[in-house]
Amino acid sequence: MTLAELASRIGAELVGDGAIAIRGVAPIDRAESDEISFLANTRYTGFLRTTKAAAVIVGREVECPESLSRLIAADPYFAFRESLVALHGFRVHPPPADNESVGISPLAVIHATANIGDGCMIHPFAVVQRGAVIGRNCVLYPGASVGEEATLGDGCVLFPHAVVYDRCRIGHRVTMHANAVVGSDGFGYATHKGRHEKIPQTGIVVIEDDVEIGSGCVIERAAMEETHIGAGSKLADLISIGHGTRLGRGCLIVSLVGIAGSVEVGDYVALGGQVGVSGHLTIGAGARVAGKAAVVTDIAAGASVAGSPAIDLDMAKRNALAGRDLYGMAKRLKALEREVTKLQRTIDERAGRAPDRAETDSTSAPGTNA
Repeated sequence: MTLAELASRIGAELVGDGAIAIRGVAPIDRAESDEISFLANTRYTGFLRTTKAAAVIVGREVECPESLSRLIAADPYFAFRESLVALHGFRVHPPPADNESVGISPLAVIHATANIGDGCMIHPFAVVQRGAVIGRNCVLYPGASVGEEATLGDGCVLFPHAVVYDRCRIGHRVTMHANAVVGSDGFGYATHKGRHEKIPQTGIVVIEDDVEIGSGCVIERAAMEETHIGAGSKLADLISIGHGTRLGRGCLIVSLVGIAGSVEVGDYVALGGQVGVSGHLTIGAGARVAGKAAVVTDIAAGASVAGSPAIDLDMAKRNALAGRDLYGMAKRLKALEREVTKLQRTIDERAGRAPDRAETDSTSAPGTNA
């Protein structure tokens, strides 16, 4: 489409030649003359002078070279997203290769009591167990498995080997990427007479609408009642959610996060990569936890924390700066201690007092400078 057509599609103000034909979107430092780019991070501002892009999506406050065509948007990053949708669209899910006309492969294993909605595509070796309910327009890729009496809403996508265990409930438009697991047993054992005795995990997992679950994620079923993931939350890859934990709406959970059991996470919480959260804690709505933090106490709503254990973000930054050269600090401290000891000895000698034997030993003993 032309640049003018794209500007209209994404609701941006065009400055420049609207007749330029645009075929795609690319990073600002690698875009070609028939591609557009965007600027949402000020660290890339320098590329505005060197980019070959046909145009760049920018905010109104950004100063651009006069020769650069631009699409001015209130939210450049969202406008970039809208451009990708307009020019590239979303992944198209192919029908099963062995039964394109109907959409359900004869090699899929579907129990006679399962209820399959209209417009579904079920690929070879997908399994739908007894009493399961699959909504309309769902896609189950090869090896996907839906357990007994589990339910999927409309428009769900289960990529290869994604698994929904028995009785779990999945809302509308939920995406589970390859090897994601919903509803496996929670890690619950009672140690008795030297043996770890398994506690039956009688609960389920409930996933609300518009949730996306990355590859290799595991969401455990609750020992009682339910583990709950709120609407619109997005989970990256390789995340573990413990049994009985409740995640609010619109949360963003980055890869390699581990949340223990019975944690209450408020709406719109963001957890950075490799964050660990101890069990039975509360993280308030809107809280932000920096990557690699260890959350071992409750976090207040709206707080920003970092570190291990997690503390206020500003304090954690100061601690990190102070701790960048602990070895050097230790050497300087030792040197200061020796100077203080020498000064004290001089004062004592002038006052006619004998030096303390322990002080003499500590300053003269071999290896004290190590």
